[in-house]
Amino acid sequence: MKKYFANIIENIDRSFAGLDEKHFTKLLSDCESVIRGGGKIVASGLGKNVPICEKFVGMMNSLGLESAFLHTNTAMHGDLGLIKDNDIVLVLSKSGNTAESVLFAEYIKEHKAKKWLLSFNGGGAIAEIIDNKLLLSLAHEGDAWDIVPNNSSSCYLILLQGLALYLAERVGVGLDDFRKNHPGGAIGKRLRGRGL
Repeated sequence: MKKYFANIIENIDRSFAGLDEKHFTKLLSDCESVIRGGGKIVASGLGKNVPICEKFVGMMNSLGLESAFLHTNTAMHGDLGLIKDNDIVLVLSKSGNTAESVLFAEYIKEHKAKKWLLSFNGGGAIAEIIDNKLLLSLAHEGDAWDIVPNNSSSCYLILLQGLALYLAERVGVGLDDFRKNHPGGAIGKRLRGRGL
């Protein structure tokens, strides 16, 4: 059992060891520019990336930073109207070749919003459409068949949480801002009771 978890941690650690910090910094700067300009960060994905995007948006909300989730499928049926010219769209696609995501990337070319691909495949079809890319490598998904979205989803979650926290720091989000947005639960009680 412990070996399984050790392997998971090792694979995720390898992924982030290869992260291109210049590309991450460029993504962070683009997100900062959008937020300061009154736009929002739109995270889009399919399948197991849906709850990852939703967690990112929830974290952004608690920090008071404008963001929204756009399901790649429903985008084709009118939800593309969510994207405004001063936004930035983050497209999550592990393979970079999923048909629905490729179609989504084609359609958002018509929008003036900034676009970034977050993927594990720089040679996929979406990488040909979207110029800005933040790529991670992945040695193994961690399941018996190396196919279940497991380590890749965890990497996306860690990456997007890091992006949210760095962005909050850059734009000057303080604990008072967080306190106003999170009055409930154990966190809210701690913020009120300890005078943080």
